[in-house]
Amino acid sequence: MRIDIDAFNVLQVLVEEGSFAKAAERLHKAQSAVSYQVKKLEEHLGVQLFSREQYRAELTQEGRVILAEGRRLLQHLANIEHLASRFSEGWEPKLELVIDGALPMEPIMTALKRMAEHQIPTKIQLNMEFLGGVQHRFERDNADLMLVKDYRTGPYYHPQPLPAITSVLVASASHPLSFIREISLSELQQHVELTIEDSSPNKSYRDEMQFGGDKVFYLSGFIMKKNALLKGLGFGWLPDFLAQEELAKGELVEIDFVGGSRFTFIPQLVSTLERPLGRAGQLFTELILEEFAKAEQFNGVGLG
Repeated sequence: MRIDIDAFNVLQVLVEEGSFAKAAERLHKAQSAVSYQVKKLEEHLGVQLFSREQYRAELTQEGRVILAEGRRLLQHLANIEHLASRFSEGWEPKLELVIDGALPMEPIMTALKRMAEHQIPTKIQLNMEFLGGVQHRFERDNADLMLVKDYRTGPYYHPQPLPAITSVLVASASHPLSFIREISLSELQQHVELTIEDSSPNKSYRDEMQFGGDKVFYLSGFIMKKNALLKGLGFGWLPDFLAQEELAKGELVEIDFVGGSRFTFIPQLVSTLERPLGRAGQLFTELILEEFAKAEQFNGVGLG
């Protein structure tokens, strides 16, 4: 015989009310039905749950331990019922996002915080990749959304543009390139270029903004790249939202390259028609577009 889950609720009410009569009244059951339910549970467990020697219905020591476990079980069941109710409303069990490390995290984190305030049941997984690794992870994991700098499009992809982001060619104030004007490509190539490593397994994606020199250091993220730039290890592109403070302080210097020291790209929020978004995906899309728009307004033209 399986345990009657409702019996644990009866136990809890019995303890709160102190008598079978009051518990029966609260539960809208006959007193005999309440007594029978408790007796059947005791028989099934082989444990006496209540002391019948007292006027009030008092738990035995064993009964207190079992009721504590029963309460946890009832809470788990309530959680399951809540989740099932939310899922039936269109909330998907899981939402997987792949984020390009070249994008600002502030609007993304704010959008996720706003999602959390909705107390949705969806489990959210956030992954960060770089260059070709973003699309590789998106396709390999059958993720729901990717926020990406660049990608190979396809017939099932549904992109939505985000505000433009500006990258700046910089070096530390102590780097030799900081003291030279109208720097040629051949002059740049004499120095160490700092760039981001493609996080896809085959490393086949080459950043089109690389300068083609022999001296290249590949780094695994923009925070590491920024630290290397500040150390004077080399020169490289840095998103303006990461460089603004250091440029203002003079710790980083915009390089006077004849081919241009700034470029702008338009990131995309991409989903696929093969995996239509549920309510959580739709909500995140709405919130992330709002947060990027706010960031654009705050920073003026573009996020740079």
